[in-house]
Amino acid sequence: MPGSTKQRMLDSAVVLLRERGAAGVTIDAVLAHSGTPRGSVYHHFPGGRSELVLAAARQAGDYIAAMVHEAGVDNDPLAALDRLVEFWKRALATTDHLAGCPIAALALSGQRDNPDAAELVREIFTRWQDNLSTLLAENGTPPDRAQRLATVAVAAVEGAIVLCRAHRDDGPLDDVRTEITPLLEAPST
Repeated sequence: MPGSTKQRMLDSAVVLLRERGAAGVTIDAVLAHSGTPRGSVYHHFPGGRSELVLAAARQAGDYIAAMVHEAGVDNDPLAALDRLVEFWKRALATTDHLAGCPIAALALSGQRDNPDAAELVREIFTRWQDNLSTLLAENGTPPDRAQRLATVAVAAVEGAIVLCRAHRDDGPLDDVRTEITPLLEAPST
């Protein structure tokens, strides 16, 4: 696995968070998955497991926020939705429907063990919603409605990921794209 030791550990922690939830991101699991030496954990993450989990979640959250932002460069919220749906369909297909959203995983199972997780989860979901809301507003949707639609879109995609994993089928993501698309289209003038 190429890359710096720290980056390999972060990437492995993201994979484990997506596939096993927060409880599955143990130091031993990260070391085994990344092939890094035990001493490197506390060198790069002096706060141990908690720091590693939060750093992995932040990396994953930043990646998805950037993806939404880049897809919407032309003020096209539909491009952002399409990018998210296609990203998750690929992630699910390449992991035999094991990969879920690492932020949702942290929200569901990581807050009890890591008090800083709740704030980070809130921050990341809010950033995703704000990115999409901004795209919608720039595309002519009134700001209050843009915020509500962004919430609906993020919640629908997150829920669809769970259903895709449960059914081992990408259909729920396709359903969300089909039904959310008319809501995100530019308002007619």
